[in-house]
Amino acid sequence: MGKIIGIDIGGSITKIIGFDNSQLFSPLLVRATDPIASVYGAFGKFLSVNGLSLSDIERIMVTGVGSSYITAKLYGIPTGKVDEFRAIGTGGLFLSGLTNAVIVSMGTGTAFVKSDQNGVRHIGGTGVGGGTLLGLSNRMLNVRDFNDLIETAQGGSLAQIDLAISDISHDPVASLPPETTASNFGKISDLATKADVALGIINLVFQTIGMLAVFAAKIDQTRDIVLTGNLTNVPQSGEIFTQLSRLYNVNFVTPPNAEFATASGAAISFTQKMPFTELPV
Repeated sequence: MGKIIGIDIGGSITKIIGFDNSQLFSPLLVRATDPIASVYGAFGKFLSVNGLSLSDIERIMVTGVGSSYITAKLYGIPTGKVDEFRAIGTGGLFLSGLTNAVIVSMGTGTAFVKSDQNGVRHIGGTGVGGGTLLGLSNRMLNVRDFNDLIETAQGGSLAQIDLAISDISHDPVASLPPETTASNFGKISDLATKADVALGIINLVFQTIGMLAVFAAKIDQTRDIVLTGNLTNVPQSGEIFTQLSRLYNVNFVTPPNAEFATASGAAISFTQKMPFTELPV
């Protein structure tokens, strides 16, 4: 039996991963604005890096917003198109080793999916995501690169940016600790540094995503929340999700290869005999 290839085609990044003998291998990504070019570039790079030929590949499974441009088999290899939300849910559970969780896919925007033994269900989403990070960073800091924003935020403090409960009340508010955010950017000061503002932008985005994930989990009576997508690589997000875990008694999980969850789910969905659309010759 040959190898299964999962490809997640995004707006500017295409991710590819292999699946063989129940194991994922060799996750790679390429950046290109043209989805067709990025698919062929990613696939060619994958074959080259792994020393594979076309005959080693049994099937290709594509998903993501850019998969709508793929209308025929790739290189004559049987090719299927998987619903993106199904891929997110399937990949999130496989990577985390869980059987019941809310899967959060953090990309340009953010999608929330419930995945368990009964299947995958799209809960909803938000336009707050990586696009928000870069848009606000560009406008407020003149920083346009993702890694530059992360670097700029190093050493930043929220004390000059966010309004905390301790700023507006001397008494406890419900069960919330005094450092809990009452208003993002509600206390921004003229003394705030560039690092402070950068951290404030990151905090705003991840607190919003995290709280929506908490709401989704609570409504669905699920405690485990699996974080996937490119934004899992933002180091400052870890502490934000840890604080939300303590505050709301949920379990945020960032599995290995989290940014490749959707591509993984596309490949795995074929082996699990999930529905997909077969592409013609």
